[in-house]
Amino acid sequence: MVIYFARLILMGGRRLYIQRHLESQVREASEFYPVVMVCGQRQVGKSTMLNHIKEEGRRYITLDDGNARRLAEKDAALFFETYGYPLLIDEFQRVPSILLEMKRIVDQKALDGEDNSGMYWLTGSQKFKMMKDVSESLTGRIAVFDMSGLSAAEIEEREAVFFHPALENLRQRVQNYHPKNVHEIYERIFKGGMPKLIISNWDRERFYMDYVNTSLERDIKQLALVGKLGEFYDFLVFMAARTSMELKYSEIAGAIGISAPTAKEWVSILERSGIIFILRPYYNNITSRLVKTPKMYFLDTGLAAYLCRWPNAETLERGAMDGAFFETYVVSEIVKSYYNAGKRPDLYYYRDIDGKEIDLLLVEGDRMYPMEIKKAKMPNHADKNFSVLGKLKMDVQPGVILCMADELLPYSRDTWYFPVAAI
Repeated sequence: MVIYFARLILMGGRRLYIQRHLESQVREASEFYPVVMVCGQRQVGKSTMLNHIKEEGRRYITLDDGNARRLAEKDAALFFETYGYPLLIDEFQRVPSILLEMKRIVDQKALDGEDNSGMYWLTGSQKFKMMKDVSESLTGRIAVFDMSGLSAAEIEEREAVFFHPALENLRQRVQNYHPKNVHEIYERIFKGGMPKLIISNWDRERFYMDYVNTSLERDIKQLALVGKLGEFYDFLVFMAARTSMELKYSEIAGAIGISAPTAKEWVSILERSGIIFILRPYYNNITSRLVKTPKMYFLDTGLAAYLCRWPNAETLERGAMDGAFFETYVVSEIVKSYYNAGKRPDLYYYRDIDGKEIDLLLVEGDRMYPMEIKKAKMPNHADKNFSVLGKLKMDVQPGVILCMADELLPYSRDTWYFPVAAI
């Protein structure tokens, strides 16, 4: 039986590693799949986590290393002969063609009647399911996980449970959380969830400047051969300033001075790189009065705040974008909880042509859970649009108001306040 090592490392009272909720998912998948991949934007801790939980004897190689990359490109068979298995390959997307040889190796292992589970662990800075012409190579042989920066639950060492708005789950979730006031929430929003910023005294401004200028630009060049990085930076700033808003490609194109198809491709780069989450509108065939335009959220609020040049948390809290960043924080924390559980978030938002909107919908079969996000402590009339869901012929469950409440409290018989700090 494979033995893994995962621990919270302390030095001088300071955490050097925060245990990730995804660890157990990776370990379990490695018992059943030949290949396990963790995808996500750079600096979120993919390789750090895998190095911490890998068993003794698993080698590590990064394809950011020029020598290893050249070998993988020229002779994939020799690459695998050289490094053997079990093997952890970091930034595999630099040479995606190695997947074909990997498939041959794991299939041969199975044909020989040998156990091929856990042979290869991979990390990638692109979403695997969105990579062209490679996802088919390992169909049925690979477990793929998305990973984002640290969630509030990970930072606070809370239980690894994905957020579900059913009342019994909400009651369980508020039992062991750390209450926070609105200033503390905005401090978390401003700082973001990049592990290096959480566990060290690294200068935030310096970190994000380096992140944009090096890691991000390098991936951009690889993904789409963007020739005008200045325009792309303007695009990044524009997108950050519109986090939590509707995604309109013509508006982006007009503001940046690019074509609408280019704007669509650049948005795809951000989604593929795990920088943004696109929230699709809920739509069914029962009514034609529903809006079909998606919304966009940055998954790291610290990066968005940096790009918008907010100087500190206090200014952000009192500024014109306070609501947009609060909503972005809530959505990103919910999305992270699903990623960390190895689940796909079946999240949507509702808007109709009459202007009625509901911030979040969780849809499970014929059940629908409406959620509103409000910065206030105990907002009034936050459930005013929930009644419009009746026309959708769905089983609408009690609604939830995600707000600055201190505890789980009933607003009405069918609606509950839930503290954002407990997500």
